[in-house]
Amino acid sequence: MNMISRFLNSMKQKAAVWLRQGISPRRLALTLALGFAIGCIPVVGIPTLVCAAVALALRLNQPAIQAANYVVMPLQVALIVPFVRLGGWLVSSQQGALAVGTLLHSSPMAMVSQLGGLAGMALLAWLLIAVPAVALLTFTLTPLLRRLPALHAVEKA
Repeated sequence: MNMISRFLNSMKQKAAVWLRQGISPRRLALTLALGFAIGCIPVVGIPTLVCAAVALALRLNQPAIQAANYVVMPLQVALIVPFVRLGGWLVSSQQGALAVGTLLHSSPMAMVSQLGGLAGMALLAWLLIAVPAVALLTFTLTPLLRRLPALHAVEKA
């Protein structure tokens, strides 16, 4: 139990440092929203690199976007199949209904091609959901973050 409280205190201290880095509540809300959305990209291993690139390009808080990315990692795995199904429905493809046995008994090149098609459909579905999700999360998180004293002072400055 003591180790858990130390871990939680450590996380609170790190969060306080991130919040005091001169970032406004709106910008932090955007950072967290992008981290959550990008963290749900239905291709395992990609979100960390994409978050880093987006944070660098938009000059966002790198630790905050990566923290949001890692928080949603279990959700990323859970959403792969729904994204593939939605993507298959969007492009009217029967490929989303492939059985695992079919993939395992095909040639390596055919398997890579089929998996690439599934990933493409999943990415299409993710993109259609991620854009409004980022807007909604940013809109929702901004007033919540404005209530934090550490961020309230930054916004007034």
